[in-house]
Amino acid sequence: MSALTKIAILDDYQGVALSMGPWDRLPKGIEVTVFRDTLKDRDALVARLLPFDGILAMRERTPFPAALIQRLPNLKLLMTTGERNRAIDVAAAEAQGVTVCGTSSSGAPTVDITWGLILNLMRQLPQEAASLRAGTWQQGVGTAVEGQTLGILGLGKLGTRVAKVGLAFGMKVIAWSTNLTSEAAAAVGATRVEKQELFAQSDVVSLHMILSDRSRGIVGAAELAAMKRSAYIVNTSRGPLIDQDALIAALKEGRIAGAGLDVFDQEPIPADHPLLGAPNALLLPHLGYVSQQNYGAYFKGAVEVIEAFLAGNPIRKLAP
Repeated sequence: MSALTKIAILDDYQGVALSMGPWDRLPKGIEVTVFRDTLKDRDALVARLLPFDGILAMRERTPFPAALIQRLPNLKLLMTTGERNRAIDVAAAEAQGVTVCGTSSSGAPTVDITWGLILNLMRQLPQEAASLRAGTWQQGVGTAVEGQTLGILGLGKLGTRVAKVGLAFGMKVIAWSTNLTSEAAAAVGATRVEKQELFAQSDVVSLHMILSDRSRGIVGAAELAAMKRSAYIVNTSRGPLIDQDALIAALKEGRIAGAGLDVFDQEPIPADHPLLGAPNALLLPHLGYVSQQNYGAYFKGAVEVIEAFLAGNPIRKLAP
């Protein structure tokens, strides 16, 4: 049986981790400490984490590269909420004898946020709500989604679910990714098109791709230039998929109708970030995975991981 004495829960922005998980199931000798802020300074982070032999990382809020892991000699168990975490160097952890595990999750709440952004943008709901509170009535004219074209970059698990909602709304759905075939798209009810065609034809483009060296900046100035002036782009995947300088320029120059973003290059987004001043941008603080159901599954799953580790039989181990 492996022993743990001190567990840190990182980046609990809302202060809900302890109330949303069955932490009372853990042995009495284990001390659980919650941190609600994110430390960017490496030395300060090491000083904070050094006493802990167990750490629960909240998604990718605090990365764990080899250079950090190697400075945490007491660490035995590193957990992440969710089934994977590209910000953890699992191979480096294993080389140091650290077990890395994920947790369970609940459904696909990012789909909700994606459609919230799409509908709010196209029907101009934030502007109309603000106008009403200011004492005016019906100041703009939005666009109904029925009959519009939805372009999806990345027709995987999430992209497919977003596509099905679009079809239910009566939209035409087109899709592209490097390995997407016409047959796979058709099985979902979508039509595969080439990348530039997707940007040229879509009334709203939604991104559902994993961030990698190949996909970083996959939406750049050329793709944005191909879009209709009346079109919107929505990103609930990862900020660096879009060239943010090119996006800001397109928004400021009115070359696209707007953008809905739940993810950014830097998170939390700095107060002076230029996107905060970009026109026609509906911005959210990375809420795609933030739901009561998902958080409940995360923290219950973390307790299960700790129990299994203590019993000498780790579960949900992440592969390098």
